[in-house]
Amino acid sequence: MYEAHFHLLEKPFAILPDPSFIYWSKIHVRAYTMLEYSILNNAGFTVITGEIGCGKTTLIRYLLSQLSEEVVVGLVSDTQVASGDLIRWVLLAFEQDFEQTSEVAAFRDFRSFVQGLADTGRRAVLVVDEAQNLSIDGLEKLRMLSNVNVEKQNSLQIILVGQPQLRDLLQRPELTQFMQRVSSEYNIAPLPFQEVKNYVLHRLGKAGSPVALFSDKAMQLIAEESRGIPRVINVLCDTALVYAFAKGVKFVDSRIV
Repeated sequence: MYEAHFHLLEKPFAILPDPSFIYWSKIHVRAYTMLEYSILNNAGFTVITGEIGCGKTTLIRYLLSQLSEEVVVGLVSDTQVASGDLIRWVLLAFEQDFEQTSEVAAFRDFRSFVQGLADTGRRAVLVVDEAQNLSIDGLEKLRMLSNVNVEKQNSLQIILVGQPQLRDLLQRPELTQFMQRVSSEYNIAPLPFQEVKNYVLHRLGKAGSPVALFSDKAMQLIAEESRGIPRVINVLCDTALVYAFAKGVKFVDSRIV
């Protein structure tokens, strides 16, 4: 709506995750390095946590876009399902037949799928988003899925992505065996105060803006109110640009924010 008014090629602060707009803060660089290390070293389980809107999904999508063809990715994003149905959702994520009559048959078919990949020099990476919604039984089912790895080289890797509650859940005594299989874990913290301005300028630049569009005081207010959460920064900046457009001005000052 306001792109032409501000001489932008596209909206700089869209809410949907877009890997092409990823901002490499020190926090996100460390998180990505850990993820990349886990993939390259065939880690069994990897856990990524962070507050809502901190950039977890964007980071994961960027990682998946960089993987070679030997890696087959399945994504499960609906985790509020009965634990007995989880294996069918996993099969669906890998575009396999998921209409088996029993959980045992579903597990057999999944094992055959993973072993078939291994026979052709490939491997499976299962990404489970919103993993904090899984029950203890559901997490145990995922641990049992990892038993398809019978050789030295893992044919199945599992990445759990969730809110900070996931870390608390995994500390439960009932999940001791699960935690023993977690090779790497990282929590994505909000952006530090001083990096919010760089984040805003980065996204404006990616969208083609030749100028900052926001005053220093405006960005200071955005940093304070967003608490460094990228999605909240996007909401505030996008709305501020709408207000500036409605006023017919080409610069966002602190009053608009």
